[in-house]
Amino acid sequence: MQAASGPSLGGFLRDRRSRLQPDANAPSRRRTPGLRREEVAARAAVSVTWYTWLEQGRGGSPSEEVLERLASALELDAVGREMLFFLAQQRPPPIAPGPTPTVTPALQRVLDGMPNTAAIVKTPCWDVVAWNRAATRLLTDYAALPARARNVLRMLFCDPKARTRLLDWEENARFVLGVFRVDVTRTGGSAEAHALAAELQQTSAEFRRLWAENEVRGHGIGRKRLQHPTLGALTLEYSAFAVDGSEGLSMIVFSPISQPDAQAIERLLAG
Repeated sequence: MQAASGPSLGGFLRDRRSRLQPDANAPSRRRTPGLRREEVAARAAVSVTWYTWLEQGRGGSPSEEVLERLASALELDAVGREMLFFLAQQRPPPIAPGPTPTVTPALQRVLDGMPNTAAIVKTPCWDVVAWNRAATRLLTDYAALPARARNVLRMLFCDPKARTRLLDWEENARFVLGVFRVDVTRTGGSAEAHALAAELQQTSAEFRRLWAENEVRGHGIGRKRLQHPTLGALTLEYSAFAVDGSEGLSMIVFSPISQPDAQAIERLLAG
């Protein structure tokens, strides 16, 4: 038996078109459910011929702008929009600009369910918007800071006390800047991100030096060495995860690598 083929852009467009209800003033006689091709084309401001080619797999790869119009025309939700971009361009869509996604109670419960592992949730601009108790004891007491100060870039380049706790400050700074540059590009370059970069270029010579290198990084997995005021030197391994359903948010989890570090952290948090 021949294996079933994977989803195609044309098949996806046809399926989503068939799910839509015609406008109230549209002609009532229809052979098939949903919208006609010319109706979707008109909604998306593209030619009927070219849209027909897309459904037939002959239209080539649409631009990002056209895909956004098609997503609107087909009334796609966030998951449908992402699927459209994957099928058309083999990549996820850019993060839609807008207010910071809400940290849900369920997400906070995930953080709190790691009693001996520090974890934070951050925005593309590296604003920390959620954390657990272990993070406040091992990294920074985020709850004691005003919202504006809960920004990792500002901590790195503007807070001497935070800097002294990082044994590999420059490598950490390069990593955060590289991820910041990529995350901001995904959002299409938000005004907030441009303002933050401009602010730090004015206030920090080291930010200007590293920013000019144009380095890019992915979140990935790495190590962070800390000088903790109580425990001394600690080595933590960090892993980053996208928060599904909260566009733009990432969770970073910091786990002790060695058994002695894990035991020391457990004693600290138990106390």
